[in-house]
Amino acid sequence: MKRPLLMLSCVLLGLSPGCGDNANPDPGLQTDDAETVDLDNLRIGVSGKAALLPEAQRWLDARGLAAPSLDAAPVTLAEPLRLAVNDPNATFGTAPAAADGSFTVSDVPVRELHLSLAAGLEAAGLVRAHTLIYDSAFTGARPRTDLVDVRVWGVPEAFHDALSTAVGEGAIRGHTGNLAATLRDAGFVLGRVVDAAGNPVAGARLAPDREDLAGRIYYPSADLTAASQEGTGPEGLFVYVHSGMDADTFLLSVTGAEAYVPRNVGVAPGWGLVLTVHPGLYPPP
Repeated sequence: MKRPLLMLSCVLLGLSPGCGDNANPDPGLQTDDAETVDLDNLRIGVSGKAALLPEAQRWLDARGLAAPSLDAAPVTLAEPLRLAVNDPNATFGTAPAAADGSFTVSDVPVRELHLSLAAGLEAAGLVRAHTLIYDSAFTGARPRTDLVDVRVWGVPEAFHDALSTAVGEGAIRGHTGNLAATLRDAGFVLGRVVDAAGNPVAGARLAPDREDLAGRIYYPSADLTAASQEGTGPEGLFVYVHSGMDADTFLLSVTGAEAYVPRNVGVAPGWGLVLTVHPGLYPPP
């Protein structure tokens, strides 16, 4: 387990070695009389709904393809960075999704979070993927209250396969030194750029905070028949192709758009991170 990588990430974010103070008041408009929060023992609840990625659902519907069932699908909370380095303690709780997709996971230990919190959805017909639901990039700290109304997105295998074809096997093999032919085997980030109302943003360009990673971002067309490196299409989607090798972490920004906070991402072979990139501090309704 690569503990030095975890500690370094905390330092780079300006957090304490435990990634958070033990006695800071809850944030708010007025904190003079706020009670302190014991982050070493704090546990929170996470609730929301699981569903297929909206773009994937539309793509399936347009082709008359059946959607995977999410009824009783396990929703597992995890730290993406720790998943990426195969930390055996990376997961913090699991609960089944109800027929309508709703779920609640209780007693999530805040002290175990470093950079972010993600939720994975497992079901037949889905690729292994985790949706980022809390990112310390917004606050510089761990969550201190329950997370509610979160959205966890499932990525159908058919949609993943079409994305891999759009990016191109040659491109994926080139980025992985011929280690992988699909996004899943390489490791990937599947992102959605939206505006404050949740509508997709066309023409957006994403930039990692490292120049050596810039050429790994692709923008699929709406029908997934092709992918360019010019900017997001009408669905606002982008795909980052990992190396197929060791885990990596970096910041991802929307070029020329200060309202969009740079986001933490972690990636490793065998799974994908699903990320909604939105302006401001709060996700759209």
